[in-house]
Parts: sequence; C-alpha cells; structure tokens
Amino acid sequence: MTDLTAEQRLFLAADAALREVIDQLKTVDLDLAAPTEWTTDKNSTLRGVLAAHTRDEAWVPDVIAGKTMDEVGDTWKGDLLGDDPIGSYNRYNDLATAAVSRTLEDDQVAHLSYGDFPVGTYFEHTSYYRGFQAPLIAKLVGIRFAMSDDLIDLLWSAVEPQIEQLRAIHVFGPPIEVPDGSDRETLLLGMTGFWKP
Repeated sequence: MTDLTAEQRLFLAADAALREVIDQLKTVDLDLAAPTEWTTDKNSTLRGVLAAHTRDEAWVPDVIAGKTMDEVGDTWKGDLLGDDPIGSYNRYNDLATAAVSRTLEDDQVAHLSYGDFPVGTYFEHTSYYRGFQAPLIAKLVGIRFAMSDDLIDLLWSAVEPQIEQLRAIHVFGPPIEVPDGSDRETLLLGMTGFWKP
C-alpha cells in the first residue's frame, strides 16, 4: 500500500463504512421511502439513494484523473444499478477504492460541478456524504452499525476546525445536544446535526 494522505485515508474509511451498511441491505429495503432531507427527489426510495451513491462512486476515477464534466459527458447518466443493485454498487466502489489508493500528485485538481478544488478537498467533501450517511441508512433500516475509531478520528480532524464554515454553506445543520456521557460517534453526529435519539 502506498503512503496515503489524511484525505485519502478519510475517503477510504468513509467509503468502507458506507459499503459495510449497503452490503447488509436486502432487496426489499430498497423500496423504503428515503427521508426528504436526503434527496431533492420528493418521492425517492432507498434505491434512489443507492443509485446516487453508485453514480458518485462511478465518477471517482474520472475526477482523480483530472477529467472535466464535459469530458466525461453522459457516461454515468442513466440506471447504473440494473438487476443487481448491491453488486453494481460494489463494482463501482471497488474501482473508486483502487483509484483513491494510488499515490497522487500534490497539485492534482478535481474539476467539480461547483468549481475546481485540490483533490484532497474533493476527498473531504465526498467523505462527508459517505461517512455520515452510513449511520443514517443503518438506523433507517435497523442495521447494526458503528463507525470505526479510525473513521471517527479522521472525520473529527477534518470537520471540527471548519465546522462553522461548513454549517454556513449548509453541509451540516445546527448542532444537536446529545446525552451526557455519549460516545465519540454520538458526539460527532451531534456536532454535525445528524444525531437522532
């Protein structure tokens, strides 16, 4: 394994957490309604959320390669899940993991829909989406899941110093008070507005 940056390790830990949850989903779970705050689609199901994550995974190698949205075009539009939704997600996840696990150039740029950023910033942004959705999906479906200590440490280190800036651009909601004596995962979810009793 090559030497990875903190942002790469964060991405891989968050991606692995999401996959751990997705691999426990049953086909019937995909018909569950997704909470309205998870998506702009008013009638989205968990399958729609899985489709969004799959498309997100599919983009990773292209973004890391420095491709623009125009260069990629419509490659990742349409149904990527097919008749094997979990298997399809896993295939794109494998490709994303391989791409992120390589040594990257220090000045590598990610061309995103909302601007050009260092690739490390791209890893942070996508890690928030993956890492914090993993426990939310698990709670919705009733899957036993706990963030790894490594993921908690990496998310905390990335989020805490810039929490107010991230809140200001609506990445995270207002903090939620959690019970006294809560574990670090609960404290992290409370700080970022994701904790629910």
